Amino acid sequence: MSTDVERVSPQGLDLQERVIEINRVAKVVKGGRRFSFTALVAVGDENDVVGIGYGKAREVPLAIQKAVENARKDLIRVPKYGQTLPHRIIGRFGAGHVVLRPASEGTGVIAGGGVRAVLELGGVRDVLTKSIGTQNPLNLVKATMDGLIRLRRPEEVAELRGLTVAQVLGVQKSNGAVETIAGSDARAAGPAPEEGTSPSQAAGEEPTATPPAGGADDSVATPTPEPAPPVAAGEAGEVPTPDAEDPPADPGREAEESAVDGESDASPKAEQGEEEAG
Repeated sequence: MSTDVERVSPQGLDLQERVIEINRVAKVVKGGRRFSFTALVAVGDENDVVGIGYGKAREVPLAIQKAVENARKDLIRVPKYGQTLPHRIIGRFGAGHVVLRPASEGTGVIAGGGVRAVLELGGVRDVLTKSIGTQNPLNLVKATMDGLIRLRRPEEVAELRGLTVAQVLGVQKSNGAVETIAGSDARAAGPAPEEGTSPSQAAGEEPTATPPAGGADDSVATPTPEPAPPVAAGEAGEVPTPDAEDPPADPGREAEESAVDGESDASPKAEQGEEEAG
């Protein structure tokens, strides 16, 4: 494991204990088998300090006590960002791999077995985990501790890169960038419109006339129908119109002419009747 980790003294800490696994083992001797017990224990203050220990004895309580004493000698401080991890990492030990990923607030500890016990005692409240490879509890717990030891704090990375912590985490922009963006938006929006002017007039558009409330606008000219195209005189069904020079027929004059014609027709018949009488 890497040695670039903050070791913590157990003095003055309120450490909690969790037994991860108890296993019975046997040793074969000349006279038979001797049974003993092993205990895997995690201790921590549920804030940012955690450690694991392994103990073995002929009785279970004694094995747990040895494991706790071993864990108190190997306490580390877990780098965190809020209630989660600062970045993604994979812890490895033997054939066991444990993937540790940061999670948003309210996610909880998505883990099981010894991995959950170590993370909760280390003060991690939101994290996503996945175990790959062996499911041996001892290997998984040691792989989890390997991942926590190799975590780097945001302050360390910011100092190495010459950036701020906010820029390294990518949670917000610097104050200068925000002010520049705000100034460019104000210039693009232009001057504020005066009182009594609509937004469209402030933008340079021509005002449109509003019709009176009493009815339709009289000033709006109604479209006039276009004149019909001229029709040829020879088309079928076309009635020729009289010339404009001929005067219109007078009904009174026509009656007089008919009366004169009747008198002229009657005079020769009267003369013929007189001759026959004589």
